[in-house]
Amino acid sequence: MGKKEQPNKSYAKEIRQEAVRLHEDEKWTYRQITEKYGIQDKDRVRKWVYKFRKQGEYGLLDNRGRRVEYVDQDLYTQQLKRENAVLKKCLEIWKREV
Repeated sequence: MGKKEQPNKSYAKEIRQEAVRLHEDEKWTYRQITEKYGIQDKDRVRKWVYKFRKQGEYGLLDNRGRRVEYVDQDLYTQQLKRENAVLKKCLEIWKREV
């Protein structure tokens, strides 16, 4: 027989951060972390570590059901600059066609 069905449980950002820190800095195993914090399975911690490595602190945020917010104002500014550059190119093309 398989594992008991348990409802999806969410963990506080602080627990996710501490779990990643213990794995990255203290070299704890996924199993040690899950036992310390009562986390349902080690794959959850593995995903947190993976997301942290790819996206930094932003990867540990719980974005379910919420609008994505920019963590860093500089990222938002860079995005707007890229959008402006695309719009300027579109305007140039449109002017040539008219």
